[in-house]
Amino acid sequence: MASREEETERRRLEREEAERAAAGAAARRRRIQVALGALAALLVAGGVAFAVLSGGDDDGGGGGGAVAVPPQKIDDLDAAIEAAGCTLKEAVDEGNEHLPDKEAKFDDYKTNPPTSGTHRPPPAAPDGFYDPGNSPDKEDWVHTLEHGRVIFQYAPGTPERRVAQLETLMDEPFDGQPGGFKTAVMENNTSMPFAVAAVSWSRFVGCERFTDATFDVLRAFRTEFVGQAPEGDFPWPAS
Repeated sequence: MASREEETERRRLEREEAERAAAGAAARRRRIQVALGALAALLVAGGVAFAVLSGGDDDGGGGGGAVAVPPQKIDDLDAAIEAAGCTLKEAVDEGNEHLPDKEAKFDDYKTNPPTSGTHRPPPAAPDGFYDPGNSPDKEDWVHTLEHGRVIFQYAPGTPERRVAQLETLMDEPFDGQPGGFKTAVMENNTSMPFAVAAVSWSRFVGCERFTDATFDVLRAFRTEFVGQAPEGDFPWPAS
């Protein structure tokens, strides 16, 4: 009996190690992509500066750096939700079964956006910012929720400034945690009925309007629910 338990534990540890390695590799690939994008932006900015110094038109505007987020006014979640006109949903835990492979689909989630349920096997979608149109499949980011992550999701067509602000918010330190801690930002791909939402395991807060007051809701939600999941102690960064 003991040997069977030991074998089960060994397989569990091997699975978790493989998942950490795969997630870490994905995160490193994403950091490389981000670095290349930043280099390209610098080259473009250098070209613009050269054009201006050479007598080109100075009507472009735009600048590098993060887009500022409104300062926090309300840190209580319920009060922030009331002020912003958002909705908190505490959902039933739909379980955490694995699909047979990384190509399998699952379309029977009981909430929109999904908050728990059957999902793909490792690796989960890594933490970080995903460009519009580049969101992981729902079956992958539900797995991310199982690891205690909070995902900020915005509706397709959201103004670029608001998307950039969500990235700034993702990188904000909070509750003694460093910027980016167990957080992802992505465009919603489940046709949710909200302009913006924050999702964790078995709960979400959704806002039909994306206003400055929304940021207090997202902040308070993340502070309260990050790490609350079946595998909420999964390492961060996942590498």
